Amino acid sequence: MKRRTGFLIGGTAVAAALGAGALVYDGGNVEAADGRGDLPPATATVTRADLVRSTTVDGTIDFAQRRAVRSAAPGTVTVAAREGAKVTRGRALFELDDKPVTLLYGPVPAFREMKVGARGSDVLQLERNLVALGYGSGIHVDPRYDEGTAAAVKRWQKSLNRTPSGTVGHGDVVFQPEEVTVVRADAALADRVGPETTVLTVASTRPVVRAELEQGDVSLTAPGTRVEVTLPSGARARGGVTGTVRPQEPGGPADAPAQNGITVEVALDGGASAVSEEDAKATVSVRFVRESRKGVLTVPVEAVVALRGADGGYGLQLVEGATSRMVRVETGMTADGRIEVSGAQLAEGQEVGVAEE
Repeated sequence: MKRRTGFLIGGTAVAAALGAGALVYDGGNVEAADGRGDLPPATATVTRADLVRSTTVDGTIDFAQRRAVRSAAPGTVTVAAREGAKVTRGRALFELDDKPVTLLYGPVPAFREMKVGARGSDVLQLERNLVALGYGSGIHVDPRYDEGTAAAVKRWQKSLNRTPSGTVGHGDVVFQPEEVTVVRADAALADRVGPETTVLTVASTRPVVRAELEQGDVSLTAPGTRVEVTLPSGARARGGVTGTVRPQEPGGPADAPAQNGITVEVALDGGASAVSEEDAKATVSVRFVRESRKGVLTVPVEAVVALRGADGGYGLQLVEGATSRMVRVETGMTADGRIEVSGAQLAEGQEVGVAEE
């Protein structure tokens, strides 16, 4: 895993003290004993800018919520799943023994044969699918599988060129929450599969970026953490962390190497359009924002002076024409070699001394 961390210094920075004279604190100013400070060897400008602390790692374009689809019945794969295909309600995911295994929508998995007399939430969602597919005539949508449900199932089965039995066998349908993308065909044509054999791996049709963080970056895995993604084309897209995923997905290779990091999914603000023209196999760069400060006064880190004496603290050597003076400042976050500073006597555009390297 390639990892790039921005210039990060937690808390305040300590720079070497500037100036040759003795420093004396006087009403917020720190001047040389003769009231006139020595000019520094170099200067820099006080700027107003945004500071961002970030961590950047490599990532890949993928689809959200990968999960395995297993066969509920034994049989031979006569039509294999097509990788990359989007499958919607009423369409076949694959065929087993020359019979389609059909995708229907619903949160409850198909766990049994459904026939007249059955009751349950699986029956309710079957009836809702029949209505959505145009076979709802005569159905009273409820958890009961009655003669009206059986008649609707027969009409639906005829449309699939299946024997109109009026019974939905265990393994005839697969329930998923919504349309899916086939990301991997785990069983090939002519493979003999048994119950619990993974036939294919599906995911949401919503593209995401997956990136692996180190265990120490757990604070960046919180849902909503903002990121910036540099895509293979060089285009940049913004997004947010939606959550973490298991290191090894169901149906993945048994010999897949163990991962020590935390894999996160990032949803892009532009959705599918953000990656529609991108190379899905190429690496992307994912920048996680740890902390940001908008529109603050900044100077180079090496401009900050550690003040001596009982009061301590930090200062800047302001250069005003042929003279200079030291002013006490408060420091904040640092990033990319600059540090946030504030003080009553500071303003954008002022020149400050910079220590010699």
